[in-house]
Amino acid sequence: MDLGLKDKVAFISASSKGLGKGCALELAKEGAHVIISSRSEEDLIQAKREIEAVAKGRVEYVVCDVTKSADITKAIAFANEKFGKVDILINNAGGPPAGDFDKMGDDDWYHAFELNLLSFVRFIREVVPRMKEQQSGRIINLASSSVKQPISGLILSNTFRPGVVGLSKTLSQELAPFNILVNTVSPGSIATDRLLSLNQTRADKLGISIEEVEGNVKKSIPLGRYGDVSEFGKVVAFLASDVSSYITGSSLLIDGGSVKSL
Repeated sequence: MDLGLKDKVAFISASSKGLGKGCALELAKEGAHVIISSRSEEDLIQAKREIEAVAKGRVEYVVCDVTKSADITKAIAFANEKFGKVDILINNAGGPPAGDFDKMGDDDWYHAFELNLLSFVRFIREVVPRMKEQQSGRIINLASSSVKQPISGLILSNTFRPGVVGLSKTLSQELAPFNILVNTVSPGSIATDRLLSLNQTRADKLGISIEEVEGNVKKSIPLGRYGDVSEFGKVVAFLASDVSSYITGSSLLIDGGSVKSL
């Protein structure tokens, strides 16, 4: 199936590693031009090299801290300068720290808000005017399975990730007349550095080995394993494509069946 992604321009935030990089790789394989971003230029250089090895389009990178409004403005200006447009925006950000309510102060709450919700708002604000002009666009917001089922010990994520779904759903209504489609994709246990870090935190808290934690997590997943970033990236590539032209306002779980809610 031709996804119609050849020569489309995709900007992916927080994409030098993990889920963001997985999305960039799959889009690049389909012929899209991709702009990756993160705070670390060293990581971006390495990621660019890996993506270019499979890319059918151009690969560019820009250093960007998603908690800084000026960085976001400059990043999208860079994309417009290089390619003249952004057809696809994939909003991603690192997860906030793990911890219970009584461990979190105001600074933790402010930072999580900027990182996991306000950064998405700011990126969308930058790309929407041009998408409206061209009467087309795809905005895909990465959240977490916590939008359907809160995860123990992740109160910051459990609070702000559902806000992403509310943002996406509302924007899908507002932007539909301009053929701009907005969807949320929520990963469960995908094999990334973030998952390893959370598992280590749980192991330390419970006084057990990380192997025990991983075994328990996999037992709770009907498919019995972690997901791979490429599996996640392929779903995002589909939603970013011409094939998904009648899907907007959806919130899709990629979790191996682990969330039990309807």
